[in-house]
Amino acid sequence: MATLPPTSESFAVAVVGAGAAGLALALALTRGGVATALVGRHAPVADGRTVALLDGSVRFLDALGVWPALAPHASPLAELHIVDDTGSLFRPPPARFVATEIGLEAFGWNVESARLVEGLRAQARGTENLTLVESDAEGFSAGEAEATLTLTEGGTLSARLVVGADGARSRLREAAGIVPRTWSYPQAAITTILAHARPHRDVSTEFHTRQGPFTLVPLPGGHRSSLVWVMGEGPARRMADLDDAALARAVEHQAQAMLGAMRIDGPRGLVPMRGLSLPSPVGARLALVGEAAHVFPPIGAQGLNLGLRDVAALRDAVMRAVEDGRDPGSRAALAGFARGRRLDARLRTTAVDALNRSLLASLLPVDALRGLGLLAMTTIGPLRRLVMREGVLPRLGAPSLMR
Repeated sequence: MATLPPTSESFAVAVVGAGAAGLALALALTRGGVATALVGRHAPVADGRTVALLDGSVRFLDALGVWPALAPHASPLAELHIVDDTGSLFRPPPARFVATEIGLEAFGWNVESARLVEGLRAQARGTENLTLVESDAEGFSAGEAEATLTLTEGGTLSARLVVGADGARSRLREAAGIVPRTWSYPQAAITTILAHARPHRDVSTEFHTRQGPFTLVPLPGGHRSSLVWVMGEGPARRMADLDDAALARAVEHQAQAMLGAMRIDGPRGLVPMRGLSLPSPVGARLALVGEAAHVFPPIGAQGLNLGLRDVAALRDAVMRAVEDGRDPGSRAALAGFARGRRLDARLRTTAVDALNRSLLASLLPVDALRGLGLLAMTTIGPLRRLVMREGVLPRLGAPSLMR
């Protein structure tokens, strides 16, 4: 492992961004024998946020050697319960989805975001042949055979392929002239960690309200859960200003006291509800992954899981090119990756956007369609199992390390 900023050093791949997506990609490529540099400062990760890693993501992290250290600190999501709390005339009965019905112990595992990133960083620091460049990239230019990064700490770095895993405000995306489509919702999400009197029994519960989803996701120990509470921007700001006791009472009321008395047990966050998509995640000598390529509201555990599918799919594309003696940064080598990721991101974006807007609509036909859809998934076994499988991991084109 090298950690000093190189001067005019060349790699097969340079990954920019030291968050979860960038770290995972650098580890995956290095383990495949690809000369890789990871460029980015290892900044502290804010506490209080969690991520529900679906089964395919857990398989990927296990293949990278990271999951064994994370598993003791993660809680299984064995069941998902959905409760329509909109007050609609077409409210279906609560829906229950069980992982064992599709042959899984759990749909996924919930872990604190800071612990996930630290686990990936520890693995990266102990990985031979992975060059860690703890500096930001301030400039990017694509040449015919290589791309060049200019580093804030001085020096340059060249690679046949540069990967932008540098977040929603990606400098690489901007430097490459890739213009995203962005949008926002009149909502924000309160996030925190809760302690509660009754056990969660590994059940994740999602209440669909007129202001957005209210979701409780299990954490280890049986009596702690993470909260994502989506509501209007004004109510969210007012809720964020409550003291811990008042916020806990509000959460307990919204949860219909299903987990008993609540207590705030971690830092809070106030997350804006916005979206971002790209016409293509590929440019000249550049591929974009994670939030550099797509941004979701915190609904349905899609964000990081989609980002890790980006990473695993790009790893497959690079490995195929290297094994065939082709240029991993060429448009031809990245064409299949671009097609597959556009489709996956578009489908997930459409699903999350449709659910969120249907809750806000307050129109009887929309309520009826949403209610009928949930009722169909509850009562029609083959449809329910298909939806569960596709929600965990799309079967068409699944990356090799996620199968």
